[in-house]
Amino acid sequence: MGRKKAENGFVIREAREEDLPVMVGFLVKLALHVSGEEPLDLRESERKRLLKALGSSLKDQDKHLVVAESTDAGLVGMGYVYVWRSQGIWARTEPVEFRSGMIDDVWVEPEFRKRGIFKALLRDLVAFAESHNVSELILEYSASNEEARAAWTKLGFRPTGIRAAAFTSTVKQSLAKR
Repeated sequence: MGRKKAENGFVIREAREEDLPVMVGFLVKLALHVSGEEPLDLRESERKRLLKALGSSLKDQDKHLVVAESTDAGLVGMGYVYVWRSQGIWARTEPVEFRSGMIDDVWVEPEFRKRGIFKALLRDLVAFAESHNVSELILEYSASNEEARAAWTKLGFRPTGIRAAAFTSTVKQSLAKR
């Protein structure tokens, strides 16, 4: 998967150690975009945790981090996929391993959208998944993120379930009322 040919003024390439601080910035922007919050400062402990997590992914053969690099603006996007292995639950004569590609944290800077960068990142992630015998791709996005829903739907992704979240304290209070 190395460096790809420049296309529309950008290249898609594997992430490197020196890219990690910018990638952490992308993760912050993605989280703020999803939550709708105003820009916040990231705690130093969280910045270090994210740097460590991304750094360990660079060394894992089942994980693939890529960046989009503009020939004149530096890094403008990123994407991440990892191979998730699971076993079937039914008794069989031979064990069956299912491989899914978990797509996570795809981001393109707003001023660089609509230039083919998203699709180029995805092509690279899908090629990695196929090279690892992945038969299905799984991702999640916020239900309120209409832009993500539209983009993923165009690529053939369909909701297959619902993920719900609640604060532990809220659930505890609700249980106490019953």
